[in-house]
Amino acid sequence: MSLNAIIVEDEANSREILRNYIAKYCTSINLLGEASSIKEAKILIEANKLDLVFLDVEMPFGNAFDLLDQLPDRTFETVFVTAYDHYAKDALNNHAAYYLTKPINIDELINAVAYVENVREKEANLEGVVLSTKSNGVEGKLTLPQQDGFQVLNIAEILYCKADDNYTEIYLLNKKILVSKTLKYFEDALNEYPFARVHKSFLVNVNEVVKYRKGKGGSVVMSNGKEVMVSASKKKEFLSYFN
Repeated sequence: MSLNAIIVEDEANSREILRNYIAKYCTSINLLGEASSIKEAKILIEANKLDLVFLDVEMPFGNAFDLLDQLPDRTFETVFVTAYDHYAKDALNNHAAYYLTKPINIDELINAVAYVENVREKEANLEGVVLSTKSNGVEGKLTLPQQDGFQVLNIAEILYCKADDNYTEIYLLNKKILVSKTLKYFEDALNEYPFARVHKSFLVNVNEVVKYRKGKGGSVVMSNGKEVMVSASKKKEFLSYFN
């Protein structure tokens, strides 16, 4: 698939090298422009519908993270390109798709673009489409501890679970159950079933997801109409449940 992209890099020589590598080795990239500063980059990003931004970390009057902070609702993927490897943790925390160090390794560049292609293709296939629910039957029961004993629940009936401090709200089609266990407890308990931790506060039954809406992380619509946010750090894992 074609990816609309820009290069954000303050050094002209580095922009030229990356531009030439992209033209020669990454033919799926449709390069829409280049920016040498945060201000120029923000203008370019807001003026175009982008899939990917190649982003240098250190620039005049700020850095890459300052730019990303100004774009909280971004929908594009980010590939960091920098001479410094000590920014890797910050890049991870900003949900970078890939982290390239200079001088750029061509194979790594190709891998970075292939990774973004894969993510965007899955997003495009899922976005706004009514997904096939209950493609794989879920058989099993879950025991929920209660003050006067326990309740036995069919796992297939669970739509999603929501964290509430040290409690968890379990949502069924027509009711909600509050249990004095953490969301991590249920994540572990349902590990063998098609349940995905899509956010720090949500664990969803993948068979009950009917739509995906792309974004920085995106969101999913459940079979009861509830929209649940997907965090950027959990997006890759969630998309892996779908072909």
